Amino acid sequence: MDTDLLRAFVTVAECQGFSAAGRVLHRTQSAVSLQIKRLEDQMHKSLFERTSRSVLLTSDGERLLPYARHMLTLEDEARAALGDRQHGEKIRIGTSEEQASAYLPELLPRFAEAYPHTRIEVICGISADLVDSFQQGLLDVVLSIRHGPTQSGQLLGWEPMVWVAAEDADPTRGSRLPLALNPEGCIFRAHALAALGRQERAWELRYSSQSPTGINLPVQAGLAITVKTPRSVPAGCRILGEEQGLPALGQVEIEMHRRPGHASDAFNTFCQQLEEVVTHNDAVAVPEFQDQA
Repeated sequence: MDTDLLRAFVTVAECQGFSAAGRVLHRTQSAVSLQIKRLEDQMHKSLFERTSRSVLLTSDGERLLPYARHMLTLEDEARAALGDRQHGEKIRIGTSEEQASAYLPELLPRFAEAYPHTRIEVICGISADLVDSFQQGLLDVVLSIRHGPTQSGQLLGWEPMVWVAAEDADPTRGSRLPLALNPEGCIFRAHALAALGRQERAWELRYSSQSPTGINLPVQAGLAITVKTPRSVPAGCRILGEEQGLPALGQVEIEMHRRPGHASDAFNTFCQQLEEVVTHNDAVAVPEFQDQA
């Protein structure tokens, strides 16, 4: 079975489209479509359901996908074992600023020791936007908070969400809870507002920013409260809970999206080390098995 065709198949499945897959594979959309047609002809099966709005796997495509991934992994391992290393390549990683602060200080020096010539480009943003950029072929690997099911998201673990306020202030005593949150589309914001709605607690969005600094400043000044994970509580702040009358927030899922069909030993090592850094963090609960969404 032609691994180039399998690579195109996996890329289309994980990018959920032919155009995005073409950008990842550096091919035209028509070239990728032709590869999928050749694979379908070889398998005598239809692998995708194509509509004007989406590209979805058929039941046969879903059965083939894990085998295709396994065969590509074996090919990558064989290339690595034979010394087929790519030096001087660029790896584009997308993550939130707070995840970057938590994990990259350990990851980058460790990786650079083994691959000093590999260039790392770090793009920070909200998880939903980063996953969208990944599916468009603009990023190679994304560490994100799961917002919904995707073909490419590998579950790494869970983190609790907590209410955070300044150590010497209690903004919860007023009639309306002052909030500092990320813009619409952030899952932390969604969880916070949903929890307050269930409690029928009055609130007011006082501050909004996509940057952690823009959120942290009013919180540290005692002007509002926000939602974080325990590892991201800023200096001079404390975690609030039931004793302040605040509702529980639950937990979020951490996932990794990695570019399919990447034969580089350096890239595989980078993803492996990223997973290790995240799952060895004390704040992260690790699942007993790895879930491939």
